[in-house]
Amino acid sequence: MKKTFLAFIVSIVATAQTSQSQTVKDQFLAAITKEIQRIKIPGAAVVVIKNNKVLISEPIGLAEVAFSVPVDENTIFSINSIAKVFAGTAIMQLVEAKKVNVSDPIANYLNNLPEKWQKVTVTQLLNHTSGLPDIEDLENGGLIGGKGEDFAWKKVQKEPLQFEAGERFSYNATNYLLIQKIIEKISGMSYLVFLQKNQFDPVGISEKVIFGNSFDVVKNKTTTYIYYLKNKLTNEYVKSEKLYEIKEELSPILQADTGAFTTATALSKWLLALEKGIFISDNSKKQMWTPLPMNNGKYGGFGDLLNAYAYGWPVIQRTKHPAIAPIGGGRASLIVYPKDNLTIILLTNLTGSSPQEIIEKVAHFYWE
Repeated sequence: MKKTFLAFIVSIVATAQTSQSQTVKDQFLAAITKEIQRIKIPGAAVVVIKNNKVLISEPIGLAEVAFSVPVDENTIFSINSIAKVFAGTAIMQLVEAKKVNVSDPIANYLNNLPEKWQKVTVTQLLNHTSGLPDIEDLENGGLIGGKGEDFAWKKVQKEPLQFEAGERFSYNATNYLLIQKIIEKISGMSYLVFLQKNQFDPVGISEKVIFGNSFDVVKNKTTTYIYYLKNKLTNEYVKSEKLYEIKEELSPILQADTGAFTTATALSKWLLALEKGIFISDNSKKQMWTPLPMNNGKYGGFGDLLNAYAYGWPVIQRTKHPAIAPIGGGRASLIVYPKDNLTIILLTNLTGSSPQEIIEKVAHFYWE
């Protein structure tokens, strides 16, 4: 009789917990959908991982507006600079293999660099405090010089330093171009082969993570949109009510920096593997997520919410609910809240949607 009563009580508690979980899920999805609709994001995919368990994996809206194609679990989104998390993890894998020391100057690993570059450390590349000139042409797009990869690489090596290493934070592609070169030199593999062998194959997502241009024709890849149009006379972007398709050409020499495309499901599998220690140890992950101060003791970052930067992972430094928050293209984000055992992924197909801000507005539903 006592056992029957105890089983009844356990059943009641379990039912109440399930009901409560469903209520939180409904409230979370209602809140995030409201934000997506407010910003007029055509399509998105959201994943919530709590205590290493996927609680939510939901497609929202349209992957292709012109033909009313809905987002589903196979929809591939542009995640741009979130690609750096793969590079940061790859470096830590080489660190664990005792093939790289992040405190070393890059001249220990790469030959024929300009003299002023040689004392820059691997860490300073990873956290964008190297002071190196940028190989990207931020004003006109593409690589500097407009004459291809080889020309740009030769040209950037002749450019002056922006500042002495460690003095400031300056987010630029040259840093991760060199990270890519280090990975390839030390491993003896192309960068993408290294990722496939050491990160993607072990979790079965190799076919779901691709690198290329926004205009490449790939099955299930969503179109990338924007509400801004560049004024050819002023060179400024002007907001419109009309939706435009965006075209981005992304150089293969910058694959450690940008140019990644994947599904929310594949990204969640990769993150779960990282959390479970499949790629690197907990100590290495902690090191990868810990920003180091600049020479003046302050931390470099994008400012405001993303106020520090670690090894390819932007960081939210604060007392309550600190987080690691990679972003990509102004359209994709994931935020890991370590103290809350929580990760939220939000991939969208709208440039300028700032999904990290949306995540921050709704994360409280699952904070501890």
